[in-house]
Amino acid sequence: MSEKLRVAILGATGMVGQRFIMILNNHPWFEVATVAASPRSAGKTYEEAVGDHWKMDDPIPEAVKNLVVKDVTDVKGVSADVDFVLSAVNMSKDEIKKIEEEYAKTETPVVSNNSAHRWTPDVPMIIPEINPGHTDVIEFQKKRLGTQKGFIAVKPNCSIQSYTPALAAWKEYEPYEVVATTYQAISGAGKNFNEWPEMVGNIIPFISGEEEKSEQEPLRIFGHIENGVIVPSTSPVITTQCIRVPVLYGHTAATFVRFKKDPTKEELIEKLVNFAGKPQELGLPSAPKQFIQYLEEDDRPQIAKDVYYEGGMGVSIGRLRKDTLYDWKFVGLSHNTLRGAAGGAVECAELLKALGYIQAK
Repeated sequence: MSEKLRVAILGATGMVGQRFIMILNNHPWFEVATVAASPRSAGKTYEEAVGDHWKMDDPIPEAVKNLVVKDVTDVKGVSADVDFVLSAVNMSKDEIKKIEEEYAKTETPVVSNNSAHRWTPDVPMIIPEINPGHTDVIEFQKKRLGTQKGFIAVKPNCSIQSYTPALAAWKEYEPYEVVATTYQAISGAGKNFNEWPEMVGNIIPFISGEEEKSEQEPLRIFGHIENGVIVPSTSPVITTQCIRVPVLYGHTAATFVRFKKDPTKEELIEKLVNFAGKPQELGLPSAPKQFIQYLEEDDRPQIAKDVYYEGGMGVSIGRLRKDTLYDWKFVGLSHNTLRGAAGGAVECAELLKALGYIQAK
């Protein structure tokens, strides 16, 4: 009998669900015990349910392809034989909030890639390197839910990962105004070029809901716990534009920052490359050894060269230079389905296990 924690993947047939499958293949702590999806997929093997919609570069792992897909709405059935769930369900926001709470109330921790609970006041939204202390709010959430072990934790939007880590690294210099334009890959919409041919050679200057998330979610990451809820920070003030561009993986951000203090370029770079957090201290399996790299070349970071830095779990920063209107500007890059989505959620689950929040049932 394996000593690994057993996980169910909710929404296992979608792009993020598929990425979960790949990340967890041969994971040292976790194993996929159950896959769940919509009722139309239930009863089929995972391979049959995915059909010709497998979007990963490598084939479906042998350990998963013959698992029989369960109906994600069968909460008791799905949660019965697993220690926690990773959620990437494709439902309305209200439906997601309801079903994730139902799973938590079966005493099954939920680590969600979805946005539905990102603003539930007692649900932590975590970038493990930046705000691991927000896990403390889980005890208040469990009291509300009436659970002993069940709770919900979420990861933030993929669009913020290419600039928020830099702001966190520079916290002591007090960034107070930020302008960011994100150039976001099509896989962020769960699609590839075969499914979205109109994106070839095209740019779409609108992604529904993305600018609001990109402006507000970093403030929740930078917030604090007060009276059992997370209170967002009021600084820095962030304004964004989010643009869909014709690349498959990788979100790039062109970012401008004003600071209350006056750091040098050398100080800013030193803070980036030496920035580390709880995942590095604990040696979490998915944690990058160096969270942020700084690239000196004028033409970096590039998706073609840098998106898989640290296995796609690291963040690349370059082109840091003085600005004529703001203090400093830079370009950031992160992998949107690894650091930004499934990988970030798995690292969050690893953190929760290491801190004792996720245990064998």
